Amino acid sequence: MSERDVDQELVERVQAGEMAAFDILVRKYQHRILAVIGRYVRDFSEAQDVGQETFLRAYRAIGNFRGDSAFYTWVYKIAVNTAKNHLVAAKRRPPTDDVAVEDALHFTSDSQLKDRATPENELLREEIEQHVFAAVEDLPEELATAITLREVDGLSYEEIAEVMNCPIGTVRSRIFRAREAIERRIRPLLSGS
Repeated sequence: MSERDVDQELVERVQAGEMAAFDILVRKYQHRILAVIGRYVRDFSEAQDVGQETFLRAYRAIGNFRGDSAFYTWVYKIAVNTAKNHLVAAKRRPPTDDVAVEDALHFTSDSQLKDRATPENELLREEIEQHVFAAVEDLPEELATAITLREVDGLSYEEIAEVMNCPIGTVRSRIFRAREAIERRIRPLLSGS
C-alpha cells in the first residue's frame, strides 16, 4: 500500500467521523508543514499558530477532499495560503515567491567534497553553496519555486504541477532551466578545484 493510499484511507476515516485518524495525519505532516510556513512567518511562535490554523482549516474542509491529489499536496496549498493570509492580516507584505533563499536546495555535487574534508574544500563547499543560493535568488519566480519544491520539499513532478497549477511538461522545463542556470553559476568554481 502506497503512502498516498494510506493517507487516503486515513482521510476516509476522518470523513466517517474518526478524529484519531486526523491526529495521525497531523503528526505525520506537522513538521513539513511548519517548515513551509516558516518560509513566510519567521517568528517561531507565530508560525506554530499559523500551523494550527492550517490544520484547523484542513479539518473543516476535509469533507470536500476527494483524493484528486495527495493529502500532503492539498494541505501544503492550505498552509501557503494561510501563511500569506496571516501576513496580510498582520499588515505585512507576503513574499512574491514561494521560496526563501536560505531554504534553497542543497546542490548534489558537494557530495564529492565530503570525502576530502580539508579546510580548503570546506571553503569551496561554502562558496558553492553561496553561489547556489544566489543563483536561486536570481531565478524568475516560477523557476525558483519549481526547483525548491523538487529539491527541498521533495515533491514529485505531479505534485509540483498541482501546486503551481501548470502542466507537468512545464514543471519539467522549469526545473531543467533552473538546474542549467545554477550549474552555469557554479561551473567556474568546480573547474578550478
